[in-house]
Amino acid sequence: MTDRDPDAPLLVLVDGSSYLYRAYHAMPDLRAVPGDPTSPATGAIRGMINMLQALQKEHPSDHIAVVFDAAGPTFRDALYPEYKAHRSPMPDDLRAQIAPIHEVIRLLGLPVLDVPEVEADDVIGTLAKTAASQGWRVIVSSGDKDLSQLVDERITIIDTMTGKVRDVAGVEAEFGVPPRLMVDFQTLVGDAIDNVPGVDKVGPKTAAKWLQTYGSLDAIVARAHEIKGAAGDHLRRALDWLPTGRQLLTIRTDCDLDGHVPGLPSLEALRKRAPDTEALRAFYQRYGFKGLARALGGEGDAAAAPTPAAAAQGTLFGDPPPAPALRYETVLDWATLDAWLARLRTAPLVALDTETTSLDAMRARLVGLSVSVAPGEAAYIPLAHDYPGAPAQLPLDAVLERLRPWLEDAAAPKCGQHVKYDRHVWANHGIAVRGCVHDTLLQSYVLEVHKPHNLESLAERHLGRRGLSYEDLCGKGAAQIPFAQVPLERAAPYACEDAEMCLAVHQVLWPRLQAEPALQRIYELEVAVSDVLFRMERQGVLIDAEALRRQSHVLGERIAALEAEAHALAGQPFNLGSPKQIGEIFFGKLGLPVVKKTATGAPSTDEEVLEKLAEDYPLPARILEHRSLSKLKGTYTDKLPGMIHPVTGRVHTHYAQAVAVTGRLASNDPNLQNIPIRTPEGRRIREAFVAPPGWSIASADYSQIELRIMAHLSEDAALLRAFAEGQDVHRATAAEVFGLPPELVSPEQRRYAKVINFGLIYGMSAYGLAKALGIDATAAKNYIERYFERFAGVRHYMDRTRAQAKARGYVETVFGRRLVLPEINSPNGPRRAAAERAAINAPMQGTAADLIKMSMVAVQRALDEQQRRTRMVLQVHDELVFEVPPEEIDWVRTEVPRLMAGVATLRVPLVAEVGVGANWEQAH
Repeated sequence: MTDRDPDAPLLVLVDGSSYLYRAYHAMPDLRAVPGDPTSPATGAIRGMINMLQALQKEHPSDHIAVVFDAAGPTFRDALYPEYKAHRSPMPDDLRAQIAPIHEVIRLLGLPVLDVPEVEADDVIGTLAKTAASQGWRVIVSSGDKDLSQLVDERITIIDTMTGKVRDVAGVEAEFGVPPRLMVDFQTLVGDAIDNVPGVDKVGPKTAAKWLQTYGSLDAIVARAHEIKGAAGDHLRRALDWLPTGRQLLTIRTDCDLDGHVPGLPSLEALRKRAPDTEALRAFYQRYGFKGLARALGGEGDAAAAPTPAAAAQGTLFGDPPPAPALRYETVLDWATLDAWLARLRTAPLVALDTETTSLDAMRARLVGLSVSVAPGEAAYIPLAHDYPGAPAQLPLDAVLERLRPWLEDAAAPKCGQHVKYDRHVWANHGIAVRGCVHDTLLQSYVLEVHKPHNLESLAERHLGRRGLSYEDLCGKGAAQIPFAQVPLERAAPYACEDAEMCLAVHQVLWPRLQAEPALQRIYELEVAVSDVLFRMERQGVLIDAEALRRQSHVLGERIAALEAEAHALAGQPFNLGSPKQIGEIFFGKLGLPVVKKTATGAPSTDEEVLEKLAEDYPLPARILEHRSLSKLKGTYTDKLPGMIHPVTGRVHTHYAQAVAVTGRLASNDPNLQNIPIRTPEGRRIREAFVAPPGWSIASADYSQIELRIMAHLSEDAALLRAFAEGQDVHRATAAEVFGLPPELVSPEQRRYAKVINFGLIYGMSAYGLAKALGIDATAAKNYIERYFERFAGVRHYMDRTRAQAKARGYVETVFGRRLVLPEINSPNGPRRAAAERAAINAPMQGTAADLIKMSMVAVQRALDEQQRRTRMVLQVHDELVFEVPPEEIDWVRTEVPRLMAGVATLRVPLVAEVGVGANWEQAH
């Protein structure tokens, strides 16, 4: 910013009307009661608070004013009745937030101005010029380019959302004219947003050119007869209008603010006051801003009590319990350990936590362990802290043997945060921990799926407490030290806190689960699944590393050949991974058609464009194949052999249980759920997943599970009949849509029906269907209409589900899993549409996730009860993969489908199918 006098006092003027709309559109659909669409909207309020806090942090000043447009007409409306006539009315839920926004700004200590009969811009212009004339520096915070006409050596416009600065040089660089000519520039161009005409067909470039040539609008008008061409004709036709246009667009700098800003022209009238902390706390609690209330300190640590609607949804949990007096102890001798062990044996529930050497569950070793038996009470048992001056610690192996009977006692109830990880750590030391009845990670996942589930967030959200963070102790990045090197006087409180806060969070969340039987059942399912997943992760899967290395070699040769072919087709070498170079060759050298453009206006070369161009041109096809094979090679054939565990000789994926809002599991490190199966090269990778010598791989999966769930949920007669009679549902759909007997349906018509069936589940539009089928949008629209005519129950289900989602803020699976939709009533059209699609799809995906989890538990229980040697090794969406000894193949073929089909009773039969082979691909 240009600044003649950096020591001059600073006045910050906020364009509140600009902030208002930005906050409204930028924030999600927040509510005073989260998840309850019937409670007051708060997104704009929270957005305004955030924006003002950020502004004051970046540009601190003792003098500030937030200026809004006042209700009612202004002098411009009298001058030109069509002024702003095309603007849409303010949304009702934004209008309802204006009064509380004014209230909270005043409570923050900031002056609020809304002056009748003039606009916010005029008030800002008057204050800015008044301050500048008194030698003040002025910053105007707004995204409105119209305010650029105020800029001079003392007045600067900043846009905090984009970082753009409009000082004298910035205005001229952006518009091609200095600030003193901005009114003339705007008059020529007009303002479409405010419905102020300019000179027809004259845009910014022409306006800037004229002003650079003639020096001012008055000079342009005086010499209008000299300007040739169509632009000159349009100018001459506009001459009578231009004075009115200029008057409408000129920001007034002489408004009478007397009575609105008592004390002007002294700018002390705009001095910031101290915030009204108590009133702010009450405001934040009233509108559900618990974090802001806690940040005020004192009583703000208590959040507002929940409304009945909030309590019913489990989304706003009211006052946290009072913080207990903390009694943490570090165990460094046998007597203290024995005293704590006696307490562990008699405690109704013990929170157990580990401190380790690694986040890799299969390789992590213990550094110490912590336990908590009552509110505020915890102990840390250090076992492997190693740094200069570290106190003597009890020997690790001896401590573990002393604790083993309690740890392995299934009748000794334990809870933890992400229990599955801790069980791996104990297993690395040869201890099979039993009795893990509760997991706060999973409690949060079931109750509040859309929120963070880490212990730090849970403690802040439900206890009103902020604990120490790992980075506080160990640092970040390259400078981070191992936990074993953290001094005990700092490590022990952190570790004790982990266990003690875990127990405290459980004591808050568990009663809320018990109050909602359906959610309690889902939680108990998740706890049971956690045990199955632990065993699957521990078991791992066998990989034929040599087969993968051979595949990598073949893929490498094909990738090199594709690169050479691409270079030949392009007529030059280029980087196949560079969008810029691809664009230059496609559109500059080869003249391929531009399918779409990026946000900056450049021709796009994204995946969708390449696929479209590949239909007609060989080079995009080669690039696509090159990318696909390179990804296979880098992600799987090169990487998997290096992930074989040195002790077990297997690959051990990690299943993330509390990630997907639908309840689906996620596989990572490595991700074994995304191995592509639509190409021969992708399927070949599954050939490397093998069984031990003499054993087989079996794959069991549900048949058309989401369509069956759709039939159950919608109760559509035609769908129910098709599944009840064991028909090919896609053929049956095609017969209904095309009005044919099933036996006359062609393969192409069946393909169309399959795309329609699955597309509608995922909320596909007519445009999306047209693209998927390669037909025009009208034909696609007709197919969808015919589908809904024949399957009216599906349409009724979709309409009913959308309405329920809007009313409740969430949808549910068949078994009661709650899927929260924060954006279902969002004023932002795309966000709302996405939430509506999710409302349709989530109950099906979520029910499918529930079913496969129920199957995992049922099958594992049968394996245990019958002492089978068959082992479950993978879960991939609706599929379970097993290693099977030869004598149990028949059992797996018959019993696993029966068990999977019997976990629930729907309006249509559940069907599971099993394949067996030497490797995963053969079995699938």
